[in-house]
Amino acid sequence: MFSSKSNEWSTPQAFYERLNEVHSFTLDPCADSENTKCKKFYSMEDNGLAQSWQSESVFMNPPYGRQIKDWIQKAHQEGQKPGTRVVCLVPARTDTKYWHDYCMKAESIHFIKGRLKFGDSKNAAPFPSAVVVFDGDRQTNSPHVTAMTNGGSVCLL
Repeated sequence: MFSSKSNEWSTPQAFYERLNEVHSFTLDPCADSENTKCKKFYSMEDNGLAQSWQSESVFMNPPYGRQIKDWIQKAHQEGQKPGTRVVCLVPARTDTKYWHDYCMKAESIHFIKGRLKFGDSKNAAPFPSAVVVFDGDRQTNSPHVTAMTNGGSVCLL
């Protein structure tokens, strides 16, 4: 989906594929059988917030409604575990409490240059996006921050 009337935004396939080349994802914790990006996924019924993500390379494009803070908190918690990496595609809402409580504790943050076109939309999203990476094997006190093209490549600054 890609309507601002919904809190679900379908990940652009080419963008996902570029990230997957780097991270080799094994789990999509907030998906369904029609929109999952990984063989292993948790549907709404499975409740990915209640499942362990340990030892997985996780791609997370969470619902963007009020519950996003719960998904970011879960990504942060799971991303502290050894052998676990959680890569989150999220709105770059740097003015929110959850951003400062969790995203600013990530291993890296990649701000996407321009705006993504979600799903089959002809229009760009009405918000900027970022890729936030929590990595249990590379914990830091402050994130490495870069820019990323909307094609999924890191920009050299």
